[in-house]
Amino acid sequence: MSTVEATPQAGFAARLLQAGAHQKLLAFMSLIILLIGFSLASPNFMQTSNIIAILQATSVNGVLAIAATLVIITGGIDLSVGTLMTFCAVIAGVVLTYWGLPLPLGILAAIGAGALCGLTSGTFVAKMKIPPFIATLGMMLMLKGLSLVISGTRPIYFNDTPGFTEISRGSLIGEVIPALPIPNGVLILFLVAIAASYILGRTVLGRYTFALGSNEESVRLSGVNTDAWKMAVYALAGGICGIAGLLIASRLNSAQPALGLGYELEAIAAVVIGGTSLAGGRGTILGTLIGALIMAVLANGLRILSVAQEWQTVVTGAIIILAVYADMMRKRRMG
Repeated sequence: MSTVEATPQAGFAARLLQAGAHQKLLAFMSLIILLIGFSLASPNFMQTSNIIAILQATSVNGVLAIAATLVIITGGIDLSVGTLMTFCAVIAGVVLTYWGLPLPLGILAAIGAGALCGLTSGTFVAKMKIPPFIATLGMMLMLKGLSLVISGTRPIYFNDTPGFTEISRGSLIGEVIPALPIPNGVLILFLVAIAASYILGRTVLGRYTFALGSNEESVRLSGVNTDAWKMAVYALAGGICGIAGLLIASRLNSAQPALGLGYELEAIAAVVIGGTSLAGGRGTILGTLIGALIMAVLANGLRILSVAQEWQTVVTGAIIILAVYADMMRKRRMG
């Protein structure tokens, strides 16, 4: 009896794993094709300085995409990741530049502010039962306004904070191996990715993250406090957005309060391209990293080929539609 009942579940799990592996392979092959295509189209594409620029761009969008992945796996969506990144950068600017506090406190303040905002969004979704799209849309607008109010609508510069620019633009690896001047921002991206992968694959929070996206009602009926776990996921995602805020502020050596809008779309696009289902219950950090690299390579390659910015936006939109359509086709094939 147990064998018969377990067979359909095992078959569904096998199809799920196969679909996820197929999507990652497809995304990886797409990345290779893009690299080869742009290399043939322009001799400047594979230059070391340009590759480093691509990795640097991927570091910010990749960290944001990891945050978005966690939320999307639960079956939700977070439209506030871009403006939350900016808000955390502004908070770091206030703590480090306006208040003159040490660098570690500014880092903790940015990450803590992100986690608190994420927890607030999670509370709206879990406790107040506001749809994630609306809750995070409202949070996006609030954070955009707060960033402008707190900064006085002016950029906050970190010229008097020693070591701040090294967070993103320095190269610990380059100091050890001069032939590999990989920026610290890229190193931080991979560290965040490893930590997120561990959480998803090895912890109770990770198991409940997938369970919430697969069948939240069943999890709730089994006695699990689904609201608390959902809030924890949103808080974790918010803290990761705080890291993204530090990366972009370090890269620009300033907190730009008007920045942020549009980043959420690129992050969500990277998540979907990487194989995470918008319906929830399925996704990997590795797939998201590949998706983020695809977005960065595409933007960089089109810019090198002198494609107008407006057409770059058109291409990005088309990719999002195709990725979502591919996700729908996968779900239909799995029944």
